[in-house]
Amino acid sequence: MEPRQDRSRATRERLLESAVTLLSETGWTNTTVTTVAAHAGVSRGATQHHFPTRDDLFTAAIEYMTVARVDELKTTLAAHSDGPAPVRDVLESIVGLYTGPLFKAALQVWTAAAVDPVVREHIIPLEQTVAREAFRLASTLLNINRENPRLRAIVAATLDLGRGLGLANILTDDAGRRTWVLDAWSAELEAIIAAESPTP
Repeated sequence: MEPRQDRSRATRERLLESAVTLLSETGWTNTTVTTVAAHAGVSRGATQHHFPTRDDLFTAAIEYMTVARVDELKTTLAAHSDGPAPVRDVLESIVGLYTGPLFKAALQVWTAAAVDPVVREHIIPLEQTVAREAFRLASTLLNINRENPRLRAIVAATLDLGRGLGLANILTDDAGRRTWVLDAWSAELEAIIAAESPTP
């Protein structure tokens, strides 16, 4: 028989997964303790045992989502562990981080944080963690010298581009234009990296 502690941990994780899913699919306002409990298949009483208030649930969900996004970054990095990847492939990987359900859920939290100082205070340090990991991922995959100010700026611009393309994809499928933009930026990025890299 599964120990009670393991069951409790599994229930808590199911609730957090449901919270992130519903944030992505239905938005901040429509994601409540009741809807999360129903989606997770957990009773209201059991849900309130883990998260007595909506604030408790969302605080934990935001932290859970941050860990999941960092794990997603690490998984992407591990997929290219055999050496520097082609620039175009790196761009595709970066944009993929901003077009998936975790980013859509994060976007809902950002929107709430824009008008709620309590949410904003909580989310800013977590987003800084994600940003640091994203920068590390991009600079590692592109095999650039992080001490080079121009290349650091280029990596930051690449991440901003990926985020912007992710936002453009929220309302409609923007795959066609995204391919065109990434093809163009890939060529520019290759030229910049080559120009800034020391000649052997």
